[in-house]
Amino acid sequence: MQKRKLYETSVYKHPKEFPRDVANLFHSNLVIGFENSPAWLGNLIDTVYPNDPGVCIFVLRKNGSAVASLPLRITKTWFGEKVDSLSNYYTALYAPITLKSTNADDMTALIKAVRISHPHLTRIRLSPMDPAAPGFGLLWDAFRANGWVPTKFFCFGNWFLPVEQPWRDYLANRDGAVRNTIKRMGKKFTREGGTIELTRDNTQLERSLVAYQQVYAASWKPPEAYDLFIPGLIRTCSANGWLRLGIAWLHGKPIAAQLWIVCAGKANIFKLAYDHEFKAFAPGTLLTAALMEQVLQYDQVAEVDYLMGDDAYKQQWMQQRRERWGLTAYNPKSLAGVLDLGKETIARTIKAMMKPFFKP
Repeated sequence: MQKRKLYETSVYKHPKEFPRDVANLFHSNLVIGFENSPAWLGNLIDTVYPNDPGVCIFVLRKNGSAVASLPLRITKTWFGEKVDSLSNYYTALYAPITLKSTNADDMTALIKAVRISHPHLTRIRLSPMDPAAPGFGLLWDAFRANGWVPTKFFCFGNWFLPVEQPWRDYLANRDGAVRNTIKRMGKKFTREGGTIELTRDNTQLERSLVAYQQVYAASWKPPEAYDLFIPGLIRTCSANGWLRLGIAWLHGKPIAAQLWIVCAGKANIFKLAYDHEFKAFAPGTLLTAALMEQVLQYDQVAEVDYLMGDDAYKQQWMQQRRERWGLTAYNPKSLAGVLDLGKETIARTIKAMMKPFFKP
């Protein structure tokens, strides 16, 4: 009888190819973030990376059971191959897909499998990640165990709210200016016949999606680079019960829209926009308040996450800040890897030298 290998690796191009054990592995990571779901990855691949030969979802099995995965995207250059996390600017959190029992040896084996299957790799870059999460340390150690040189880099600040109060108490503790705006503008908005609608499922989904797109087109934001991604995400969230799509209507016209994603006890504020013509009504503030009441009072989430960036307005609603970082690992046996590492080392040295001259 042939003995099963301790480690085996499979590579998938799309979550629709996942066998049950891999799908279960991904679903067990939903508590970390919705970006770990097959549904998120499927929409990302379909709308941002369709037919991209570089999409590779590596899965490590240990004694026949899936224990770790890295969704990656591989690109070829004149000087070799480079690997990036299967993510883009829509991704607020990337993480290796693991079990609680996944250890350093497992992650080392997974990185080794990536390296062996692509012998001309020069560097691997994974971001944005939680530097406090176990997976970050596992990857760092795995890169070093494979003889690569890892470095880390800052991505962005992340404001969030650990929910400790019901809606009424939370609102009472907001800044007076915010509470005054909600009260005054709320009355004005209602007097003018304004309404706020919340879409959670397929009921009027397409109508709300059209309204969202109308608001976004009238806002200050640039056009989406991938115009199918957000519609696909909204439909994906609806199908999975994650959707909280708020639309503010005035005189039969949508004037503000916000897309929140509620998954595994966390509300994620994903997209917001409003029509500048109606700025005097503070529709963004009113819509944020309405959705905050929804997720605190009715969804009873444990956390609200503003995802990316240190925008000042986020501090009006959130309480704490953390950071997202990335990892870049260089192949010291590759000339391109050595040159890229050298460039980064020089850049970091210059930045450290100049830092004293730019103190606030």
